[in-house]
Amino acid sequence: MDAAVRQLSRLRFRNTFAALPEGFHARVTPTPLRGTHLASVSPAAAGLLGLGDQALADPELLDWLSGRRPHADAASLAMCYAGHQFGHYVPQLGDGRAIVLGEVDGADGGHWELQLKGAGLTPFSRDGDGRAVLRSSIREYLCSEAMHALGIPTTRALCLFGSDETVYRERVERGALLLRMAPSHVRFGSFEVFFYRQQFQQLRELADYVIDHDFPALRDDPRPYLALLREVVQRTAALIAQWQLVGFAHGVMNTDNMSILGLTLDYGPFGFLDAYEPGFVCNHSDHHGRYAFDRQPSIGLWNLTCLAQAMLPLLDADDGDAAVEQATDALAAYEPTLVAAYAAGLRAKLGLRDAHVDDQALGADLLALMAAGRVDYTNLFRDLAAVASAAAAPPAALRDRFVDRAGFDAWLVRYRERLRRDGVADAERAAAMRRVNPRYVLRNYLAQQAIAQAEQGDYAELDRLLALLARPYDEQPGMQAYAAEPPDWGRALEISCSS
Repeated sequence: MDAAVRQLSRLRFRNTFAALPEGFHARVTPTPLRGTHLASVSPAAAGLLGLGDQALADPELLDWLSGRRPHADAASLAMCYAGHQFGHYVPQLGDGRAIVLGEVDGADGGHWELQLKGAGLTPFSRDGDGRAVLRSSIREYLCSEAMHALGIPTTRALCLFGSDETVYRERVERGALLLRMAPSHVRFGSFEVFFYRQQFQQLRELADYVIDHDFPALRDDPRPYLALLREVVQRTAALIAQWQLVGFAHGVMNTDNMSILGLTLDYGPFGFLDAYEPGFVCNHSDHHGRYAFDRQPSIGLWNLTCLAQAMLPLLDADDGDAAVEQATDALAAYEPTLVAAYAAGLRAKLGLRDAHVDDQALGADLLALMAAGRVDYTNLFRDLAAVASAAAAPPAALRDRFVDRAGFDAWLVRYRERLRRDGVADAERAAAMRRVNPRYVLRNYLAQQAIAQAEQGDYAELDRLLALLARPYDEQPGMQAYAAEPPDWGRALEISCSS
């Protein structure tokens, strides 16, 4: 038996969600794709399971991960949930193209639920085909791992499978499979489905499962369900602050795409800001801009309010007013948590050590100047580290990016004065700024270049991007082109819900 097989034999498979009663899920077996082949593996994600670089070369493990062969100890299933989609409640959604293969122990403790996306029809597929295309699978694969490297909570992506099977979206495309990992894939909509069906016993069973499975410390709280809601509020607020700081737009912040663990979940249409545009809409299907970049914080609270409503019977089954009061109190923590996290993060991006009352205005004024000139978001903050605290001529490379150059000159005078107040040496401050301002993010045009090559059977660019984005804060020799602003064709890319 080789090393890869020995590693597989040590993995313990189970599926705790499968132990919940009928109605929480549907048992379903993946439908294999024709000509499935392993396209790429994330070494970082594989390490979470204790799998070495060569472990996924094991045919037995590949057969299980790609849905070709069931595992005796892993009960595969599709999860049931509902959700508010673009503000409208849809009574039943569920995993229409994703199948939970099972759950395994992590290498350093904990547990990982393995979910195969594009695995075929389930009872929740509605009018869909249960498949995923290579284009969207590559985008989620790369962005899941890129977000983790940026320090942002997210589902992970273990590996990507290509295939010879064709799938129709806006055009005929190549089918693919994505192996996604998370401690749990329970969503806000998982609670909503039982609330709107008035199945309050099932609602309680779900909450108990989530607490026991992922928040065991809350079990001893006098009000465990309220404690759970408070925890989700805090995590979601912190997550969205991180999205805003790194310039990430989700695109489809429906309640069925919101993780109960506060993870970035379901990468469909997404985008990192190129030019700073507060109202940036990354999903061309979002005709009214509901999920625009600058609306993400308010939508986060809206979604949490939907979750809180679904949890009211758990907070107080006998007194509706008391339940509403508890939920309102829990939700009240959202805005101050998000504002504090964003303010601290923006200070770090600007290299400010101490908090001062004028810091908010300093950051807001810079963003306004950037918006007026459509300045590249990622590169501006990264390159701001080169500014010296001593008075000097404005750096031309920075100044020339702004339409209002006089305005930037005036802002720079304030910024340098603020840096001098902190008294941190320029080299120390610059190093700290480079630890929080990435040089590389997954710009849409970079993903599209990898997709175009992969559609021709060449996955080299995919793996190159994966390795690059695993170290987003490092200056990587020879890779400077990947930090460039998008070419004209890259600015016009349209990303939809099928992307």
